Amino acid sequence: MTSLPYLNIPRIKCLPDFQAYLTKMNIDIPIDEQMKTGADSPLAQPYKLQNGKTIGNRFCINPMEGWDAETDGNPSELTKRRWLNFGRSGAKFIWGGEAAAVRPDGRANPNQLMILDNTMAEVEKMRIGLVHEHNQYFGQTDDLFIGLQLTHSGRFCRPNIKTKLEPKIVYHHPLLDEIFHIDPDYPVLTDREIDDLIPYYVIAAKRAQTIGFEFVDIKHCHGYLGHEFLSAVTRPGKYGGGLENRTRFLRQIVEGIQSECPGLLIGVRVSMFDMPPYRPGEDNIGQMLTYRDESGQYPFAFCGDPDNPGQIKLDEMIQLMNMLNDWGVSLINFTAGSPYYNPHLTRPAYYPPSDGYSMPEDPLAGVARHIHVGAELNKHSGQLVTVGSAYTYLQDYLPNVAQAVVDRNMIDFVALGRMVLSYPEMPADILEGKPFDKRRICRTFSDCTTAPRKGLVSGCYPLDHFYKDLPEAVTLKELKRKK
Repeated sequence: MTSLPYLNIPRIKCLPDFQAYLTKMNIDIPIDEQMKTGADSPLAQPYKLQNGKTIGNRFCINPMEGWDAETDGNPSELTKRRWLNFGRSGAKFIWGGEAAAVRPDGRANPNQLMILDNTMAEVEKMRIGLVHEHNQYFGQTDDLFIGLQLTHSGRFCRPNIKTKLEPKIVYHHPLLDEIFHIDPDYPVLTDREIDDLIPYYVIAAKRAQTIGFEFVDIKHCHGYLGHEFLSAVTRPGKYGGGLENRTRFLRQIVEGIQSECPGLLIGVRVSMFDMPPYRPGEDNIGQMLTYRDESGQYPFAFCGDPDNPGQIKLDEMIQLMNMLNDWGVSLINFTAGSPYYNPHLTRPAYYPPSDGYSMPEDPLAGVARHIHVGAELNKHSGQLVTVGSAYTYLQDYLPNVAQAVVDRNMIDFVALGRMVLSYPEMPADILEGKPFDKRRICRTFSDCTTAPRKGLVSGCYPLDHFYKDLPEAVTLKELKRKK
């Protein structure tokens, strides 16, 4: 691996050294030097929603795709194990637990969880299992808040064969079409097809409410279908052009859910900014691709500056949040970019996934970007409950930063994703002031991403002994050696 001009976190031995390194690199990340525990901890503070529901602490678990459900959309034993781990994590806010497809052709892989009539019973058992596990470890579940993420993978659909894209695109993207080999004549979703898709989200939400979920997330991030609508400035008709049209898909889903599912709260996980795709350049370092239209702009990155590709412009994100408030949406979860074409924005990491590139910046700069953009948007949140992402790369110093951002009202909840695959009890250990189990802290090896890119189930192969002992672990090692 090429020597990179920044340190890997395990080489930074203590908090003062971490602070000194941030200063040296001119990276602004808020840090509390002294951690508080018990009732005094900012992270232990309950949060009361407008409907009266209380969430017991400020940790959230982000939704993840395990590529490990049954082909009929039901959870497998691997899926159930992951949800049990979420239950023992100590986090009181479970944002979706899993990305659940609203219909079979919208799956990101043939083994994606689905929320269908034939899967309701097993998904309900899985949710109840999470609650029981939480009760066994923490003795209180009335302050546990669990939702389900509803998704359609759009441009990144692989519903039948793990390695074969069967995309449903909102518009032709000049760079993504080339990267993912989409023919210029490939059909774009028609307005009628989009109209017909919306009821699937509403029916999925109704199913989720019936089996006990308290909210649903209408996924609008990471380059999937909902997110692609937000950048469809070149699409003609009622779903493209201005922001009101580009949010019509979301608005109609919200209205449908509110009509059919009274009392069910709604959240939106959204990429709060995007940039052009990155591809490996010299020494495998990620380089941003260049493209400008006839007017000299790059208009395809939602909340990117069209005049200055790679820069962030939050005007439309703030407008979207105002719309969400007007529509009665309750929750928003901030992420960024897409793991398919600019993963360093989404998941800052030292080690890239197999189809990625070495980070073009210190991953801590990516963490700081998430924190500060989220904090700026938090000022405009209105009645929206805010959740921030991209904390895993902080590793040993995650508690100090998580406490600082919540205590300074930069965000309402700190969400963890990859970290809980290797170390599900981390939130509980932080809240109780226990020493970390350093052997299980996620070091962002990216095997949880590389494995599904190679058609295998996702999991922490380096640090979770359960996955270390699977036959897939041997296969993954062989595939990485052949890279």
